Amino acid sequence: MPHHTSKTPLAEYTHPPETEETLNYADLITLDLAEYDKPGGKERLADQLRETAHTIGFFYITNIGLTQSQIDQQFAIAKAFFALSPSEKLQFRAPLEEGNYNGYRPLGSVEILPGLYDNLEFYNVFKFLPQTQRRQPQIISDYASQIQGFQRHMHENVTYKILHLIALILGLPSDTLVKGHRYEANCDSSLRYMMYRARSKADNEKYKDVYLRGHSDNGTLTYVFQQPVAALQLRHSQDSEWKYLRIPEGKVAVNIADILAFLSNGYIKSGIHRVIAPPGEQACMDRLGLLYFVRPSDDLPLKTLDSPFLRAMGYGKKGSDDDLDITASQWVRARVKKNWKGSIKEGVDTEEGFLAKVFYS
Repeated sequence: MPHHTSKTPLAEYTHPPETEETLNYADLITLDLAEYDKPGGKERLADQLRETAHTIGFFYITNIGLTQSQIDQQFAIAKAFFALSPSEKLQFRAPLEEGNYNGYRPLGSVEILPGLYDNLEFYNVFKFLPQTQRRQPQIISDYASQIQGFQRHMHENVTYKILHLIALILGLPSDTLVKGHRYEANCDSSLRYMMYRARSKADNEKYKDVYLRGHSDNGTLTYVFQQPVAALQLRHSQDSEWKYLRIPEGKVAVNIADILAFLSNGYIKSGIHRVIAPPGEQACMDRLGLLYFVRPSDDLPLKTLDSPFLRAMGYGKKGSDDDLDITASQWVRARVKKNWKGSIKEGVDTEEGFLAKVFYS
């Protein structure tokens, strides 16, 4: 990583106030990771997670081992990046056509309604491994060690625990899923700085208040950090109502993604979610987000897990026809590439991820 004698100064980040609107919020469980290493803690957390993993695909975690100042520093880095001019940001555009999100995804890249393009831009920082290194903006280079520490903590100190809990739920050896998600392994896990630019009231009406259509994520787990601007919604199934997801200080929302649905033959559910225009006084606010995406590595076989629990629940492996003869990371990039190339005019349906279609139908 490049060395600089002085860092770009960061302004202290202050989160906007939460909305005063009365909203229909989802009621989700909260896993207290402080319980994990206590006697019987893993078993209690797994019992708490079991029904949610099977039905909703969303939950909260708390006591993740990062301070509020560490989290706010990442928001400050994000804010500094998005303050750059469009031409500066475009110098770091990701190779999106290859299904690779390593870098900048420009504003207005995807058609979400006929002739109408999204108000989303983001910057992904892949893990600091030799095979994923690229030229970075100055703000990212200046704070590379803090970003790397943040990523590694979320991957090794948080993700491994959750993957252990899921293995426990499925009656599998505790490292079954961790082996396919090692930090050092080749995969597209990344920290994402995300920005939804506010629209006018007239534009929101034209866009039917849609920021991002309903979908399920194409990796393993997604973490969404503190977000006072109400816009993220989830639903339990295709027939249920959308509910807002509130992410206050001290909690992180966790979204189960399609890889776990695939590996469990549909027993574990991908969290279906969308983003809409914020309500009331927040409608005029830009919405800055901080997320960490866990992607599977090449070491993860894409086949239904051989689990006695899954067999007992009627989700056992029935044959090898559904096994995929590609690596997990290739599958993720193929999904990204398909979504990138697709548009509403070409008939690519991004209303749900394809695994959500299979397992929620």
